[in-house]
Amino acid sequence: MTEPEHLNDHHRDTLREIFQHPTSHNIEWRAVRSLLGAVGSVTEQHDGKLAITVGSQTEFFHPGGQKDVDVQTVVDLRHLLGTAGFGPE
Repeated sequence: MTEPEHLNDHHRDTLREIFQHPTSHNIEWRAVRSLLGAVGSVTEQHDGKLAITVGSQTEFFHPGGQKDVDVQTVVDLRHLLGTAGFGPE
């Protein structure tokens, strides 16, 4: 897995945080949305869920008004990004 060259330093930091072990508990949704928009597409649904498309896969996430991403969502993001070939250096 590699980091795409077109990612800025903030996106690279967020990608590293997502794949960090143990899982970080303070990854902000704002940073995740920015990263996902750089590697795919993010569409906000009428019910507040986010439709995230990376490569050929689309997943739905619900930020729920939270500032930080919960641990299960980080695991789901690892799977989505890893399947699309993204990961830390």
